[in-house]
Amino acid sequence: MFPDQIGDWVLHELPRLNRMILQDDAPTELLHAQLEEHVLNHLPEVAQLTPLQAQQLVVNLGFVGASVARHYQEHSPGGVQHPELAFEGLTAGAERFPFRAYFAALAEHTGTGHYDRDSFASLVRWNVGRIRVLLGDEVLAELPGVFEDGRIRSYTGSPGEERFFLLVKQGEAVELAVNELLCPLTREDASLICVDARHRVRLATVLLDALRRLMVDFASLPPEQTMPAEHFMDVFRQFAAHWTLGDIPPSGALDPEALKRDFLLGIAVDDYDQQARRLFPALLDAERHELSTLMSMPTLPERVLAAIGTDPHELRLGDDGDLRRQIAHHPALIDWYRLLQMHARAAGAHLMLSKKFLFKPQRARDAAGLGDKELVSNRAGTTGMTETFLERLTRARQNHVLAPLRPVITTENQDAGPIAEVRSAGGATRRVVVELAG
Repeated sequence: MFPDQIGDWVLHELPRLNRMILQDDAPTELLHAQLEEHVLNHLPEVAQLTPLQAQQLVVNLGFVGASVARHYQEHSPGGVQHPELAFEGLTAGAERFPFRAYFAALAEHTGTGHYDRDSFASLVRWNVGRIRVLLGDEVLAELPGVFEDGRIRSYTGSPGEERFFLLVKQGEAVELAVNELLCPLTREDASLICVDARHRVRLATVLLDALRRLMVDFASLPPEQTMPAEHFMDVFRQFAAHWTLGDIPPSGALDPEALKRDFLLGIAVDDYDQQARRLFPALLDAERHELSTLMSMPTLPERVLAAIGTDPHELRLGDDGDLRRQIAHHPALIDWYRLLQMHARAAGAHLMLSKKFLFKPQRARDAAGLGDKELVSNRAGTTGMTETFLERLTRARQNHVLAPLRPVITTENQDAGPIAEVRSAGGATRRVVVELAG
């Protein structure tokens, strides 16, 4: 069986089997039998695959592994304490390699440093097709997938699951566009207050507003056009079960572009770098390298203050007159302030989504005495981030390095003049568009 035939099975048959098992219309043994007959026994030798084919198989077998892990742990007493037992007896290919060993070899063969289980990279970035971020007719960023079929693989075939994967990748693509604007400013010789830097900062602010609106718009739609909270909590999230104790399940917390932006712009949380490093095993090699580099650098706002001859401590001590003089002498501070404010507002929109689809419904269940899921708790994200911790991160982004300027950044000077970077030569406003291009 060729990888594309396996892909067809994962697109159509795996969701059907998952639905049957979840509805108690079929035993978990049926999934194992069908996998062996139609997928596992026909897997090719890893060495015969191209890196692209290996990536495609990592996506497909990631959904397989997640399905096997979930159903075993939900139907086997003590299964949550011994998740690795879900894969006992599952072998791959003519050589009958253990499934986990085959998956690990496949992940290595991609050449990307992919984790030895499903991850954010495979579930979202590789799974969903090419996302393009445009400003008018100008392409600002592209985030490709590894398939050209225009399909989005999911656990149960639910349109809501596809919409959620699409939303997350759209968000990552916008974040990529922001980071590609800001990363050149990390060079030692880069000016952060010149015309070019202000252009980049203003455009990055517009893009972060587009990111915020993506999330707000998604939350404002009726459940049938997004995903019902019950499906998110009881179906979708429960496929993020452990494959082995202590591993890192896929999560939005693993979005590398969001992590990069925090280190570019700064976040007032002392242990944030440790939190990020805890996630490193589930990231790709290039992502780990880029994040490590950013962690070792001063943040861009700190460098902005150094460029104008001050520092965060001195800024905090300044009175209103001092702060107004700083703005008058260095108007680029207004652009950087607006960027950091929009960064915080985008984080607030993400927190709002988390509350709507997860934390508020779970609090209602707790109040009604309905309890929580044993498999994947709905009281925290899949990497353990609680509502309190996410609120702490959001407040930290609001309490950014340039926050002391807030009393003197009036509506008049904050919004003075159009942002030229989002207008065409003829003066017409250019809209940010985030599209699925294939």
